[in-house]
Amino acid sequence: MPVPKQRHNKSRRDRSRVNHKLTAKKLQKCPKCGTFIIPHRVCPKCGYYKGREVINVLKKSKNGK
Repeated sequence: MPVPKQRHNKSRRDRSRVNHKLTAKKLQKCPKCGTFIIPHRVCPKCGYYKGREVINVLKKSKNGK
């Protein structure tokens, strides 16, 4: 198994770890119902995407009794 020839110092190690942080998801308001959704996804509350109904949420909830 390969072994590094020299040890990396703390500043070099920490510089490489700078971008390992978590980022918050970008959210936007649904134009139809106003709930916050991830962009480019169907709204789970109303079922609309780009101004048209993609999923009939009411029909889906009635069948799932």
